[in-house]
Amino acid sequence: MNHITVYDIAKEANVSVSTVSRVLNDTAPVKKSTKDKIMQIIDKYQFQPNALARSLLKKETGTIGMIMPDITNPFFPEVFLGAESEARIKGYTFFLCNTSGDSARESEYLSILSEKRVDGIIFMGGRINLARCKPELVKEVTDISSRIPVVLVNGQLPNSNIVRVSTDEAKGARLVTQHLIDLGHKDIGFIGGVDHMSTTIQKVKAFKSQLEDSGLVYQPDWVLHGSFSVRSGEELMKKMIEMKKRPTAIFCVNDFTAVGAIKAVSEHGMKIPDDFSIVGFDDTPLATSIIPEMTTVSQKSHELGKTAVQILTKLLNKEKVKRLTLLEPELMIRKSTGRLKN
Repeated sequence: MNHITVYDIAKEANVSVSTVSRVLNDTAPVKKSTKDKIMQIIDKYQFQPNALARSLLKKETGTIGMIMPDITNPFFPEVFLGAESEARIKGYTFFLCNTSGDSARESEYLSILSEKRVDGIIFMGGRINLARCKPELVKEVTDISSRIPVVLVNGQLPNSNIVRVSTDEAKGARLVTQHLIDLGHKDIGFIGGVDHMSTTIQKVKAFKSQLEDSGLVYQPDWVLHGSFSVRSGEELMKKMIEMKKRPTAIFCVNDFTAVGAIKAVSEHGMKIPDDFSIVGFDDTPLATSIIPEMTTVSQKSHELGKTAVQILTKLLNKEKVKRLTLLEPELMIRKSTGRLKN
């Protein structure tokens, strides 16, 4: 028999296709004699169920769609690696979509993932990080989430009940600020990010709050926005260096920005941490690949990805999950920060 299918096995064993499915996937008890008969036929034809067979049997494709905003930013691939390791254990593969933070491209991929009948979607960046997301962009995701389980990573959509997993970025920002204060710094600046993105807003708000709770003055002139890139970090740090009165420590929105800041300090003939203490955010591989190694905040990127898949599979199994799972950040103290020199 050529190109044997589950239907052929069911016919020869004189059982239903669903019974073959239960044997193949071990999803429910099957009478031993029936199971043995089915297994003998499977062995006889050396049958191996493929993705299409799985789809027919379980109404699943075994595929998870992952939408990310910037594959060149090490943080997002790190989250993906954590997700992939967990998904492989659970028998899933990924359809990876890089959107460059473009909402039109996000919409295109959401449509494609729906057409491909992925079992679930993990969504990072882009519209879920906008402080004010357009209603039509929100509706697009909520409509799909009514048909396909969706998990948002480090973001949210207004007026929606879509399940989320996040690292507590506000707590991470407070950890950074307090660390610099403990080192004796009173003049602390913030660089990077854009002021219409929630990830920037959260960090700046927590930074300001921690300064004020410690009796220090928040200086709006020392908060400079640009983007999340190395170049932006370099340009913003140059502006900070050229100020008549400048801070002694800099909190950067992410590790990319911090790398740029470190470059700018070096190009101006200054030293870190003697002249400036600099802190990043995300704890990507970049943090330990530069000199000096960077103090930063770990967002537990692998754990974020792993947890997102765990939550998604629970949704697929119709299990109850919390609307928000919050992971604890961790301050990674390295050599780019030091005590204030008198």
